[in-house]
Amino acid sequence: MEGQAAMEGQAAMEGQADAEPGAGQQLQHQRQRAEDEQRLWQGGQVRNTLHLISAVAQWILLLACLIYLGVHFLRPSKPQSDKVLWTYIRYSGRSSRGAAMNLSAESGSIRIRNGSILVPYDGLYLVSLNSSIDLEEEGDCLNLTLQGTSSVLWEQIVHSNSSRVNFTSVLYLFEQDSVTLWTSANAIIADLSLSLVLVAENKY
Repeated sequence: MEGQAAMEGQAAMEGQADAEPGAGQQLQHQRQRAEDEQRLWQGGQVRNTLHLISAVAQWILLLACLIYLGVHFLRPSKPQSDKVLWTYIRYSGRSSRGAAMNLSAESGSIRIRNGSILVPYDGLYLVSLNSSIDLEEEGDCLNLTLQGTSSVLWEQIVHSNSSRVNFTSVLYLFEQDSVTLWTSANAIIADLSLSLVLVAENKY
């Protein structure tokens, strides 16, 4: 009996010894899980803070864009006449053989100097010319020439009196070019109108 009691006591002690390491491992797992949860919570807090900072920055940027657009659209715009470069010329009188006509601007922002139109920028220009021409000498003919600094822009031959000239086209002109109007014979020019408008500036 005593031996059996001793064996049972030894078995109980061994079971208790085995139970103690199991309880320690469980406690360690609980501690590890608590630490992981704390790290996850801290990471979530950092992400939330970063999201908040990003949202505030985006709102500030959006507000700045709205302020810029508001200032841009509320700024008084320039009159259309300051934006579009053009000139309008009217002329009635005699033309001399081989001489440029002394043109002068009636209105517009493109300058006229010594009867020549001064081209302000490289680009495409809408050119319109209308006139009535009477030749002074019977049987004569006349070349009406729109001349650039280095090339002929347009030319028309007039064979008879009371001829009408109508020309409208888009021409590419160069900066500092001078545009003049020439006749190859003496004639009477009536109701000549010449307009030149910049429609597309070459910025390259």
